[in-house]
Amino acid sequence: MAGELPKIVVRPPGPKARALLERDAAVISPSYVRFYPLVVESARGCVLRDVDGNEYIDFNAGIAVMNVGHCHPKVVEAIKAQAEKLMHYSHTDFYYEESVLLAEKLCEITPGAFRKRVYFCNSGAESVEAAIKLARWHTRRQLFLAYIGAFHGRTMGALSFTASKPVQRRYFHPLVPGVVHVPYPYCFRCPFKLERPDCAFWCVDFIEEWVLHKYVPPEEVAAIVFEPIQGEGGYVVPPDGYFQRLKKLCDEHDILMVDDEVQAGMGRTGRWFAIEHWGVEPDVVCIAKAIASGLPLGATVAREEIMDWEPGSHATTFGGNPIACRAALAVIEVIESEGLLKNAEEQGRYIMKRMSELAEECEIIGDVRGKGLMIGVELVKPGGKKEPGVEEAREVMMRAWKRGLAIITAGKSTLRIAPPLTITRELVDAGLEVLEGCIREVDKEARSGA
Repeated sequence: MAGELPKIVVRPPGPKARALLERDAAVISPSYVRFYPLVVESARGCVLRDVDGNEYIDFNAGIAVMNVGHCHPKVVEAIKAQAEKLMHYSHTDFYYEESVLLAEKLCEITPGAFRKRVYFCNSGAESVEAAIKLARWHTRRQLFLAYIGAFHGRTMGALSFTASKPVQRRYFHPLVPGVVHVPYPYCFRCPFKLERPDCAFWCVDFIEEWVLHKYVPPEEVAAIVFEPIQGEGGYVVPPDGYFQRLKKLCDEHDILMVDDEVQAGMGRTGRWFAIEHWGVEPDVVCIAKAIASGLPLGATVAREEIMDWEPGSHATTFGGNPIACRAALAVIEVIESEGLLKNAEEQGRYIMKRMSELAEECEIIGDVRGKGLMIGVELVKPGGKKEPGVEEAREVMMRAWKRGLAIITAGKSTLRIAPPLTITRELVDAGLEVLEGCIREVDKEARSGA
């Protein structure tokens, strides 16, 4: 099967795809970002099929959602069985077992052996909204810290923490007040122009000395909201030791740590949750995307003593939907039974090695970073000045898509590699053959000035 993939039978977008694009343009909001005109008809495992019959290897996983692959039989069966039994009865107003079963499982797999409680919602943005409301409720503090480069969603509360691209915030002010952004530990592009290890984690000390000691009273800070690996911001991986230092700072000032695992969680990095790579136990964990294999579901998991808000203070009609909960339980069972954490780690290590070797050959590869199957390959202009290779990244992405590899970008010029955790070595090799070929071509053209 892998030897036959990818399979391009008509140059994309084909005639059926173009027809659908015209209909879409007439009725769908123009606020969506479409990376390229891929019109998906069906998907199985790690393979997409478009309406014209082309088949693509999926390095996107529906934007880090389909961690157990598309239409996994166990997930599909769980959805069918639950749909025939109970589809909805407002978990926030009544009771059913499916939400309790999932909450019990999430309390088991999230970091920390302490007692926890779970709030269910419909999306990643909603899980962040719940976390920030909960932090204010519990602490009675008004302020928050967040990160430059962060993406936490586009609803007005979550957007107040998002700081990835100006277009996401333009014309939407005023946002929720009291959110102070600080630099993220982006070592390849250190905002302080320092280098490890000589920097001695100045990015943490900066928060203490130039934020909390100067203009943000720490006794008024409810929480710091962070991604353990920045997603939309460019698949940026903090250096080892960073989160341990940050945890110490937060403990000194009784500041809660809110860990947004919406993209990095549910096994994507080879751990259930990415923060586990650094041995830090956050106070609140936000989950969505891959939790229910494409069904709308989010969860906010917090220490029991923190989730102490009163009835009526926060709720949602559809959160904890029984079908979505059954799908999520099936997702967790598949990850456990099929050893997908191990596979993510092994395939990710292999991809990182291949990309690092290619970097020695191609000047436009500036940095290769990642954990498990959350890998960023940042492209730059030739010449060694680290100038973002925006056009180069887009050109590689478009050429790869037209040759049967679905891959997108993050940040300014980072290719993000995030296939389903079920991907085999054969499909990895087939996908990398396409990607490496495109990078080599664009590198040669960039160096020649073409």
